[in-house]
Amino acid sequence: MILNEGMSYPLFWYFMIDKKTVQKLAEERIEELGTGLFIVDINISPSNSISVELDKENGGVSIDECVSVSRNIEHNLDREQADFELNVSSAGLDKPLRHPRQFQKYIGKPVAVKFNDGKKQEVTLLEATDNRIKFQYEVTEKPEGSKKKIKKNIEETAELSAVKEVKVVIQFK
Repeated sequence: MILNEGMSYPLFWYFMIDKKTVQKLAEERIEELGTGLFIVDINISPSNSISVELDKENGGVSIDECVSVSRNIEHNLDREQADFELNVSSAGLDKPLRHPRQFQKYIGKPVAVKFNDGKKQEVTLLEATDNRIKFQYEVTEKPEGSKKKIKKNIEETAELSAVKEVKVVIQFK
């Protein structure tokens, strides 16, 4: 692109904030906190709107942890070089699991799996690797000639390439 003299251009045309820089700044603070936080996702729009999603190995992400990570990023980026908008938040229970450490966090817990073929199933997550999940679900069967129904646990493994999304089932007890 050729910039014409005398024309004004949006600031982001001159300098777009680098995702690796934001990741490094977030990871520095996460390491300092030592609370089991990890980055789920970082997105930076062409207009330098930065979104950082965090999760935690045990429990939920606190507001103080989000603020701490946000401040480290904000104080180490130069607004003179590029203006930006910054949002640091928890990955949220309502969003699909996207990071391998999230899958590990929810082993033994109920999740809803939506497969690429449209099938949906509520299961208990048993194992997770980078490319597959193992889960268990319960079926009720009535054996032939019997008046009683029996419950049976079924274990299956699915390639993540066959899974559209996995979401945590929120339970209130």
